[in-house]
Amino acid sequence: MTDSSIPRRFVLVTGMSGAGLSTTLKSLEDLGYEVLDNLPLFLFDLLLRESESRDRPLAIGIDSRTRDFTAETLLRRLTEIRAQSGVAVQLVCVDADDDALMRRFTETRRRHPLALDRPIMDGIHNEREILEPLKAAADIVIDTSDSSIHDLRRIVAGRFSLDRTPDLGVFVTSFSYRKGLPRDADLVFDVRFLRNPHWDPELRPFTGQDPRIASYIEGDPECAPFIERLTGFLAPLLPRYRMEGKSYLTIAVGCTGGKHRSVYVAERLAAWLRGQGVDVGVSHRGLDRTVDEAGAKA
Repeated sequence: MTDSSIPRRFVLVTGMSGAGLSTTLKSLEDLGYEVLDNLPLFLFDLLLRESESRDRPLAIGIDSRTRDFTAETLLRRLTEIRAQSGVAVQLVCVDADDDALMRRFTETRRRHPLALDRPIMDGIHNEREILEPLKAAADIVIDTSDSSIHDLRRIVAGRFSLDRTPDLGVFVTSFSYRKGLPRDADLVFDVRFLRNPHWDPELRPFTGQDPRIASYIEGDPECAPFIERLTGFLAPLLPRYRMEGKSYLTIAVGCTGGKHRSVYVAERLAAWLRGQGVDVGVSHRGLDRTVDEAGAKA
């Protein structure tokens, strides 16, 4: 029996082709959402009035390929939906920078849906202009420029999970400063001051997950005091974030190449967070593949 006093959760997902739209929708489906892609706008009312599925949260994917799509029409319908009782709606925009989108389409040899007979970048620019009002109005913008599919799934799970009491989810990622700062990072820590295993030819092939690298970095007299200061800094912040209602926190740890020091410290930090009872995920951007799903409605 469904309690009609509880608003039905409704997530509307839009974004750039190649940015991760299909992965986002698939992740929501795996979380238990009823998912529909490319639903014509005129069918919204019929779907929302449907009572049989009221107990399931709903996720709908809409982008530039959708029939009768315009950003203005979608925003108008969104305003109307939000005025209805019994529906709690969020607008999510999945985005990536032009270079990342261009690379994904080129690597997969797929055509951009808005540039079937023109250069890919023309389609990217056209679509970005069309979607800009939606990005500006979005409740959540997920930038996947430097993310792996694994990262994106964790972000979606952290923000939209249904099977746990709402709490602060923490995602720890290592990264390479050569490739720039992670766009989704809330807190960034630079560990390039620690001893660098890269300069030892015997250690260079290994990563910060290897005990030999861990032993080398722990030999730096600054390592243990830094870890202690880092965890001491974070300990009082976590309950404050919870009090403010923050549901997701991304902590980024960077070094030069993203292979040794940042990976080691990220693993140490994640282990400490788990010990504090925190729901934590870990990723290493210098070791992971990036999102690559251009042309698959993403």
